[in-house]
Amino acid sequence: MHRRKFLYLTGGLAGLAMQPATNVILFREAANKQIQHDVLGMYVHEGWPYNHPYAARTWTVEDWRGYADGLSKLGYNTLVIWPALEIMPEPLTPSDHAQLNKIADVINILHREFGFLVFLTLCPNLLADQKLAARYTFERRPLFSSVKFVDPSDVHAMRRLIDWRQRLLRPLAQMDGIAIIDSDPGGFPGSTNAEFVTLLADHRNMLDQIRPGIELYYWMHVGWEAYSLYYATGHFRWGTPPEAEDVLRKLKNIDPRPWGITIHTLDPPPNGTDLKLAEKFGVASTSLAFNYGAIEGEPEFPLTNFGGDAAFKAGGAGAPHGVVGNAQSHCLQLPNSFAFARGAKRQPVAEADYTQFANGLIEGNADLIVTSWRAIAGSDPRLMRSVADELDAVLNDTLRPGPLKGLLFGNPRRFMADLMYQLRMKSAYLDFVTSSRNNVDRETFRAFLVGTQRWQHQHGFQAAWPSIWQGGNWAGLGETLKKLESPSIDRILAETSWLADINNWAITSQQAGGSTSFERVQNLYHKWDTNTLRLISAMQETLEKTSSR
Repeated sequence: MHRRKFLYLTGGLAGLAMQPATNVILFREAANKQIQHDVLGMYVHEGWPYNHPYAARTWTVEDWRGYADGLSKLGYNTLVIWPALEIMPEPLTPSDHAQLNKIADVINILHREFGFLVFLTLCPNLLADQKLAARYTFERRPLFSSVKFVDPSDVHAMRRLIDWRQRLLRPLAQMDGIAIIDSDPGGFPGSTNAEFVTLLADHRNMLDQIRPGIELYYWMHVGWEAYSLYYATGHFRWGTPPEAEDVLRKLKNIDPRPWGITIHTLDPPPNGTDLKLAEKFGVASTSLAFNYGAIEGEPEFPLTNFGGDAAFKAGGAGAPHGVVGNAQSHCLQLPNSFAFARGAKRQPVAEADYTQFANGLIEGNADLIVTSWRAIAGSDPRLMRSVADELDAVLNDTLRPGPLKGLLFGNPRRFMADLMYQLRMKSAYLDFVTSSRNNVDRETFRAFLVGTQRWQHQHGFQAAWPSIWQGGNWAGLGETLKKLESPSIDRILAETSWLADINNWAITSQQAGGSTSFERVQNLYHKWDTNTLRLISAMQETLEKTSSR
C-alpha cells in the first residue's frame, strides 16, 4: 500500500480538438449553473511553502479568481481552503495580515462571482511556535517546524488557542463552514475521544460568536485516539470501528448544530468511517465524501498525474451531500482534476474528452498537451525526450489561452515549460534506474541530477518525497540511490523509507532522535520540511566526490 492509500484512508491521444467557439459554449454551460445540493469541491492545501503558482500560499487574488473560474466551468461549486492559520504567530507579521485580508477577499469573490460554497479547514490542536514562525514571511514559513502541539487536557492552554483562533477567523466570518480533522498532524499522546469532542464543542461555541450558521464538519480520518497513540508509541495504527462510533456518539450527545461529517466512499479504511457509519448515527444526509489523495497525494514531489481511474472513481464515489477532491500542486494536476469532475458528474472521460479539455486550456495545442501528459505517465524515456523537444520548440510561439485559461494561472508558457521540465527529469530518472540495476551508472546519475535540479528550481518544493519508496512515478529510485553508498543520502532517505512498509510504520530514535516517541515523531516531521531540498544537495555532493576520485 502506498502513501496515497495512507492519506486516502489518513499524494498521443486520438481525436480532433473541437473548434474554439464550441468549447466556449461547452464550458460556459457549467459555469452558469447555480450550486446544486450536491457539493463538487476541491481542497486547496496551503501547508507547504514553495514557488508561485505551484504553492497555493503564493496565489494572488487574481490567481484565485482565475482558478475558480476554470473549476466552475468544469462543474465545481465548492472550495475547501486550508489557510494555514496554525502557523501564524502572535503578533501577526505584515505578511500574515496580508494573507488574512486576501483570504477574506477570496471568500467574497467566490460567493459573489461564482456562487461557490467556501469551507476552511483547521488542525485541531496546533499553535504557532511564536519565535520561529516570526522569522519567516507567511509564504516561506515551514510547516511542521513552525508549530507546537497543545495538550487538549490543559483547559487554560486550549482556551488560549480558541481565543487566538477566534481573532484570526473574524476577518473570515463569511465562510460557510470549517472542517476539523482528527489526525495528521492533530493529536496528543494519551488524548481521548472525550477530549477531542470537547475541542470540537469549543470550536462550535467560538464559531457561533463569530457568525451563527457556520457549519462545523468533523473530518473523519485516521481517528483521534489512534493518532494520539501513534504519538505516544511511534507505531502507527488505524482507528477501530468502536473508536469511530464512540466519537460520533459523543458528538450526537452535544449536537453541535449545524454540523456534518466527511466519510470514505472509496476503499474504506479499517476504522469503518463510511456511509454505513453515517447512516447509523443519522448524519448521512449532510455527509461529504473525501477520499484523500485520488487526484494527488501530499506531501509529494511535484509531477503531473495522468491516466488510470483513481481520480475518476473517487469523483464518482460521492456521499449524499457531495464529494471533495484534493491536490497539492493544483496548477500541475489539471488532467486528474478534470477526471475527478467527470466522475462526479457521471460523464465519461475518454481520449477525445481529454483532447477537448486541453484545447480549452491552450487552443491549437491540445494534441501536444495530451501527448505530454500521457508521456509523463508512461515509461518510455525516448518518447519523453522527443515530446520534450516538441514542447521546447513551441515555447516562443504565440500561445492562445482558451476558455479555461484561469487554470493556467496567467502564464500558458509556464504551463508548457513545466511539461518539458517534467519529461526531461522523468526520462533521466528512468535511464538512471535502468542502467544502475547492478552497479550505479555515474553518467545517468549525473543526467538525472541535472534534470531534477532544473525542475526543482522551477517549483521550489522542499518537503518530503515519500514516493521514492512507494512505486508509482518514482519506482525503484530509493533503492537505486542507496547503491551510491553515500552516508548523507542514506540519512535523508531514512526519513521517508519507513513509509514503504505498511505493516511496520514505526519511527526510531536513529531516524529522528528524541527521548520520547512524541519527540521523535515531531523531530522527523521537522526534517520533512526540507527533505527534498537536502536530498538533492546530498546527491550533488555525492556526485562531486565520486567525480574527483
